[in-house]
Amino acid sequence: MTSCARAVMTVITWSCLTWAYLVWACLAGPAAADDPPRRIVSFNLCADQLVVALADPEQIVGLSPHAAEPKLSAVADQARAFRRLPWQAESTIPFNPDLVLVGAFDRAATQRMLRQLGFRVQRVELVNDLETARRQVREFADLLGHVERGEKLIGDIEAARRRLAQAPRPRDATALLVENGGYTVGPTSLAATLMTEAGFALPKGAPPGYGGFVPLEKLVTLRPDYLVLSSTVEAPDGQGALYLAHPVLRTLYPPSRRIILPSRYTLCGGPALVAALDYLTGVVTRLAADSGGLKP
Repeated sequence: MTSCARAVMTVITWSCLTWAYLVWACLAGPAAADDPPRRIVSFNLCADQLVVALADPEQIVGLSPHAAEPKLSAVADQARAFRRLPWQAESTIPFNPDLVLVGAFDRAATQRMLRQLGFRVQRVELVNDLETARRQVREFADLLGHVERGEKLIGDIEAARRRLAQAPRPRDATALLVENGGYTVGPTSLAATLMTEAGFALPKGAPPGYGGFVPLEKLVTLRPDYLVLSSTVEAPDGQGALYLAHPVLRTLYPPSRRIILPSRYTLCGGPALVAALDYLTGVVTRLAADSGGLKP
């Protein structure tokens, strides 16, 4: 296809999309600016979870493709009740949403097209600490028209924090969150915040901020009491897994000194925090029983 033909097809596509949107907007009727949204589409995994937790089911017309993926979402079971839409602006037009939720790093072209078509687009920011998580829940509960549900969810998060704080745990233990290839998560992250809530500290000399790559030799010298992984690594079945499956780490960190913290607990705030804090309550209780409450 020539460049001229591609340009013509682009104009035709945009014209069709615009006319389709206008037709559906007229059929759906106007909504007052201050009214809660009646037709919500989420393009973002964290927005999916906030919407499922805070909105009425009839408010939700579509979620992201990952909404029902149990490895990524803490509300996967509930999300299966809703339609999942592909990450394409044109997929939203037949539903004429009055609110589209996107993430800070979601496809820029899709976000731009949504705004040019006149949709109301709201960005869901990343959460790296509990205070930001509480603020986000309140903001979205108000946005969706269910302030009381936001306060209940915050109460559930705080109750889970108290359960974790009261659980027995290893004393004065350090832990380092390590991904494939040796990327370690720093203190400015939700995963590190959760581990701090569980009573673990980063070892001295660990990367600051959001984290960074740590060579195997440095990890050995840092010698955290526990390694924290997002999943169990049984064999070096990929380039990244070679690091975590190294014989030195297998010797220093047998299963009893490895903590599995699945990704669905560290990606988003909202309802994932309740599940994450309760999961860690079980983890530290088992570790304390295994170590007799002493530092390993």
